[in-house]
Amino acid sequence: MNLLRYSCQIALPGFSDAVQQKLSDSKVLIVGAGGLGCPAAQYLASTGIGTLGIADYDVVSISNLHRQILFGPDDEGKSKSTLACKRLRKQNPSIKIVEHNIEITPDNVLQIISDYEIIVDCTDNFETRYLLNDACFIAKKPLVYGAIYQYEGQAAVWNLENADGSMSPNYRDLFPSVDPSEIPNCSEGGVIPPIAGIIGCLQANEVIKIITRSGNSLAGKLLVIDALTCESRIINIGNTTKFNISILQPSDKLPSLSIQQFDEFKQSNNIQLIDVRTSEERVNFNIEGLHLPLDSIKNNPGLTITIDHPVIVYCESGRRSEEAGKLLRKMFPDKIFYSLKGGLKAYKLFHQG
Repeated sequence: MNLLRYSCQIALPGFSDAVQQKLSDSKVLIVGAGGLGCPAAQYLASTGIGTLGIADYDVVSISNLHRQILFGPDDEGKSKSTLACKRLRKQNPSIKIVEHNIEITPDNVLQIISDYEIIVDCTDNFETRYLLNDACFIAKKPLVYGAIYQYEGQAAVWNLENADGSMSPNYRDLFPSVDPSEIPNCSEGGVIPPIAGIIGCLQANEVIKIITRSGNSLAGKLLVIDALTCESRIINIGNTTKFNISILQPSDKLPSLSIQQFDEFKQSNNIQLIDVRTSEERVNFNIEGLHLPLDSIKNNPGLTITIDHPVIVYCESGRRSEEAGKLLRKMFPDKIFYSLKGGLKAYKLFHQG
């Protein structure tokens, strides 16, 4: 262990060589190498976390560079986990960086997190967020949560074991369930870049506090920060969870096609397209197909449409098409549905530059 590198933190009141050794012996997994994962990973690596895992199966997009600070324009289309690990190894060659270039699913999540003591949720989709929460409850591992939207950020610590063996509240105590279609993502609703850095750094700070057993963690509390007003508040959730999670819910994720796969699919198959955006969005730009706004699908459970070929559902970013595709799949269980990954935003970037 290079004590000179960590001398300024070792000089802190209550810190010591022994405390630094705890960090060096620790194993932390960051799920999501995006706006939150980049700063969280950089600060955990620089602090001397002994083993740092990075899990992400996505690629770098130009539209995300304003908040994903480990990447640059030349990285477009390259694996985020591979690039992040490469740069973190350069930042601190004395620690172990482990890449997980794989999608986290109900089938593999417990195996992946088994090698780590603390999991950091830096994801941007609700299915993975609930999956990590439930898996960490089952495995009795603390989960450090972060989320951002527009000018606001949230941070919390879930599933931290109390002195009596009970578990602190988890994500389901705050949000038992969420309809993803009701909440726009960053590409649709926007996000101010510094809030990603603020929340990512707070997540790193919570990890360090848990390992070193210092300060008061955000277990049982939700920290909310408004970047516009510089105001923050803490919402107390309680001391113990009200949920007893014993099994992982099977994934109902809709298969997605990348833009490259979509182009190949069009050339080799008969397909149907469904645009689930609003009328205003469709007028501005579309790639043809049936226009069936998401609200009309949700409000019409007896929907009747003719489906003769595999259906590719698309929207602006891929979130509404995922939700619409799931609804359509329930209505037409014998048909094949795909979501266009990244939506028309990715399509235009790929074809128009």
